[in-house]
Amino acid sequence: MSDDDDAKQVRSIFISDLHLGTRGAQADLVLEFLRSYDAPQIYLVGDIIDGWRLKSGWYFPQAHNDVIQKLLRKVRKGSKLIYITGNHDEFLRDFAGTQFGGITLVDDVIHETADGKRLLIIHGDLFDLVVRNAKWLALLGDWAYTVALASNTVVNKVRRLLHLPHWSLSAWAKLKVKNAVNYIGEFETCLAAEARRHGADGVVCGHIHHAAHRQIDGLTYINTGDWVESCTAVVEHHDGRFEIIRWPQYRLKGEPLPAPVALPAPRSEPALVSEAA
Repeated sequence: MSDDDDAKQVRSIFISDLHLGTRGAQADLVLEFLRSYDAPQIYLVGDIIDGWRLKSGWYFPQAHNDVIQKLLRKVRKGSKLIYITGNHDEFLRDFAGTQFGGITLVDDVIHETADGKRLLIIHGDLFDLVVRNAKWLALLGDWAYTVALASNTVVNKVRRLLHLPHWSLSAWAKLKVKNAVNYIGEFETCLAAEARRHGADGVVCGHIHHAAHRQIDGLTYINTGDWVESCTAVVEHHDGRFEIIRWPQYRLKGEPLPAPVALPAPRSEPALVSEAA
């Protein structure tokens, strides 16, 4: 597909952790996805541009620029682009609340679903104790993470030629190391609690590069995943149903639609998009 007119139309797109500006970013796959899906509302859920990496050396090839241009083209064609700041693009947080054209820059926001539910949209790094209290350790971990990602490059080029799905050593390791599994669980619980504090019915976040869609203590928890390890996004269909899109596995092999997850009854009349308290 090469034109938005041929794209599958959904109500909302949620995508995070592109990490443009790093060698691990799967910009070509992001561009494929953006050519294949379109929506009147697009949420960039943080860590879209990796300011941490760009500080240590400029790397922004044409494919990364093409992703930015594709998003801007969607705005020109009428889509609303809501950019939620993350820790890797924290340089934008000084501009939170700014609107220009069809782009809104915020730290968090409330999204109203097609069936009238309220979801808190937030990157999630503020609930990561390492990022908040020991940034040097987070930077060290970021360096080690980059090294791990480099080991996947050749393997995935071969897998793509064989029409096999993308595979990530670091993502696989996360689910095998007990401490990492415990961390993910604690992160999810904290984000669900934050949604409750905002009076929302659930949360959509990113940050930990682990896509998920589940219920936690009566609240909906959705993580968009990332475009470095797992290459995932989340879409809202016109009936309010949410779906995790795994790319390019979805394109190459196809997957059954996940069972719809019911959200609690709405508390108030919805507005399309309103800033969180």
